[in-house]
Amino acid sequence: MEVTRIRALSGPNLWTRHTAIEAMVRCQTPEQLQLTSAFESRLRHLFPGVGPLRTGAGKGHTTMAHAIESSTLHLQIEAGCTVTFSRTTATQEHGLYQVVVQNSVEEVGKLAMQLAIQLCEAAANSGHFDIDSALQNLRQLNEEIRLGPSTASIVDAAINRGIPFRRLTVGSMVQFGWGHKQRRIQAAEIDSSSAIAESIAQDKELTKKLLNAAGVPVPTGRPVEDAEDAWRAAQEIGLPVVVKPRDGNQGKGVAVNLKTKEDVIGAFNNALQFRDDIMVERYLLGSDYRLLVVGDKLVAASRREPPLVVGDGKLTVRQLVDKVNADPRRSDGHATSLTKIRFDEVAINRLKEQGYTAESVPAKGARVILRNNANLSTGGTATDVTDDVHPDVAANAIMAAQMVGLDICGVDVVCESILRPLEEQSGGIVEVNAAPGLRMHLSPSFGKGRNVGEAVIQAMFPDGDDARIPVIAVTGTNGKTTTVRLTAHLLRTSGMRVGMTNTDGVYIQERQIDSGDCSGPRSARSVLMHPDVDAAVLETARGGMLREGLAFDRCSVAVVTNIGKGDHLGLNYISTVEDLAVLKRVIVQNVYKSGMGVLNAADPIVVAMAAYCPGQVTFFALDSHHPVIATHRAQGKRVVFVEEDQVVAMQGKMQVRIPLSAIPVTLGGTIGFQIENAMASIASAWAVGISWDSICAGLATFISDARAVPGRFNVFEYKGATVIVDYGHNPDAIKALVQAVGNMPAQRRSVVISGAGDRRDEDIREQSRLIGEAFDDVVLYQDACQRGREDGEVLALLRDGLKGAKRTQKIEEIRGEFTAIDLALSKLGKGDLCLILIDQVEESLGHIHKRVSTSGEELLV
Repeated sequence: MEVTRIRALSGPNLWTRHTAIEAMVRCQTPEQLQLTSAFESRLRHLFPGVGPLRTGAGKGHTTMAHAIESSTLHLQIEAGCTVTFSRTTATQEHGLYQVVVQNSVEEVGKLAMQLAIQLCEAAANSGHFDIDSALQNLRQLNEEIRLGPSTASIVDAAINRGIPFRRLTVGSMVQFGWGHKQRRIQAAEIDSSSAIAESIAQDKELTKKLLNAAGVPVPTGRPVEDAEDAWRAAQEIGLPVVVKPRDGNQGKGVAVNLKTKEDVIGAFNNALQFRDDIMVERYLLGSDYRLLVVGDKLVAASRREPPLVVGDGKLTVRQLVDKVNADPRRSDGHATSLTKIRFDEVAINRLKEQGYTAESVPAKGARVILRNNANLSTGGTATDVTDDVHPDVAANAIMAAQMVGLDICGVDVVCESILRPLEEQSGGIVEVNAAPGLRMHLSPSFGKGRNVGEAVIQAMFPDGDDARIPVIAVTGTNGKTTTVRLTAHLLRTSGMRVGMTNTDGVYIQERQIDSGDCSGPRSARSVLMHPDVDAAVLETARGGMLREGLAFDRCSVAVVTNIGKGDHLGLNYISTVEDLAVLKRVIVQNVYKSGMGVLNAADPIVVAMAAYCPGQVTFFALDSHHPVIATHRAQGKRVVFVEEDQVVAMQGKMQVRIPLSAIPVTLGGTIGFQIENAMASIASAWAVGISWDSICAGLATFISDARAVPGRFNVFEYKGATVIVDYGHNPDAIKALVQAVGNMPAQRRSVVISGAGDRRDEDIREQSRLIGEAFDDVVLYQDACQRGREDGEVLALLRDGLKGAKRTQKIEEIRGEFTAIDLALSKLGKGDLCLILIDQVEESLGHIHKRVSTSGEELLV
């Protein structure tokens, strides 16, 4: 058995909307291609939790690939991951399978698959597999990497609101929303909280001064220099007192209810282990409360109890602690609702103060406190009291948060009763905390849990805002880049700041920030994360969808220009046009319910995608009488078609007519595929609410030159001849180009062409066969990169396609793209036409520009 190419699919993909792990599994022996009942028995003996080994609708034999699939899924489930989807699919290559398993955390999913492989190998070889150790490793990794409860509650609230999110670090920094609507959090701290406010909250003495100035009750106290000064301060303030670091968190170094000099000095020395600046303040009698303020509202409150055990007259203190820590809600970190009680030196000292040791057996009902502070991080518990908070206490907490300047604030209050104003009972606010933990409010030990994550999301995105910008995804075989560029131009004309990706680069407005083929998810994510983007127009190529999935969870508009048989068929196990359509329709399946699919009505395979679109559909076609257009139009739905030399956009009784002469990219309506690209762009802009005035203005100002759309039907005049430069590289593109140049007058027609080595043999032959029917002279050249082909192999296939050509009279072969271009240009005469099919877009256009400028000619369009 061989397992290769394990990779993570980080967005909606060919298999599922969920994130997933994909692997190629090659089964090489009869035993691996058809599992026996003995193997399955050994597998279940090693891992009783493994699920059924499914073949999918009862098709075929159960293979080792299916065993790996089920094991990977159920190892994650046993480790506490919320996953449900998995699938194994046979490829056309005998014994080779694609295995896809959902994951909630990428690293956990990959480890689960590696462990599943080891498990299946052990079952096959009657070997040993330590399932307990494997699950422990998975659980530990899952707890280390997955979001903590505070951050997770905010992310869950965002998901419920339909707000997209992206985890920016392995820690707790998360971005919500796209483009200019984006916001970020770090655990329970949002991006609008200033560093100054956080610094104030960390300085407990400064915080007290500010709160006191605002009339908020606070305990008296002061910073101290040394242990003796701490005792003097305690005497000045009046016993009992609290000793704590001036800048601290999670209760570290805090000692309360200190009544003797020995206690104060010991507490001071303990606090020095955490910070150098120590303060002493008056100890307030009463219970410890944590009030959570978000924005200008009190959203939750808890009464906190220090870690303690209750005696039963039989067990020792140590045994009682072990019993409490056995509660599944307790863990060593913050991943669960409670933290284990620490039985350390601090706990031993606190026991000593109460007359106990670790081996003492407390009387039945005796409460044994193991720490002075009531922080959950040290094992404390919490009881929800949100509904009991007196309005005056809530007002004081809100004032404290606002005085410090925190958007999310944990306010610590000590008082006898939260039901009465603090001033009536000598209560006060003892601390104000930035980035407070939310566990105690989400899952209190007692009482009602509060959805504080929703309060945080509401503070960042009020009034139901989903933090999304318009996202237009464009896919298909041909016309993608032109459609993307024209659509982006229409949106910019309306005043929007547009981010765009295509096979030429990444653009923010019209500034290029990256170059090369940027039609994949990584480039799309860079646009969605850019803060100066109001809308994104993304070319979405098949390769990126296969490698990683989509960069977005939903799009506003999904455009499918066409599906051609020459679009990299045979690569990555996409072998048929039907396979390709299933992949391309992924963007259609992930349209918002309020979104729009823009589909080519003239392509039956694209038309079939309409059934998978959650939103509405706009069909476009050149033929106004096409049955799909006619039916959709009769139903009062959106259609775009050509009638009487005009592009007509219609919905019910509403219609807009735009003369083809007012759309320069179509050369007055002579280039059919450019009309289709324009219609797709019009439908997309219409779908996101762009005004018709802006659409018409954008169409009129978009020129298909080498600057606006490099390598997409760029037209030059050279010595009285017409030169057309295009990046067409599959049979459907060549067919469209042949039709387009057929509408243009010419004395003699020539073409410069090569072939991409990663195409099928029949596709390369078909390109030159089409060329042979339309051009007098053909110049064949060999690409700089043969893409896996032997030297001269592509040229031989092109020659083969030209055999029996109806029109071609002369064929020449050249090694080198620029040399071939120079040869063709040198033979042009007045009135001739030359189509140059380039491979290196930027370099070849630069070369042609140089030749044109040398001749003194200007750009034709």
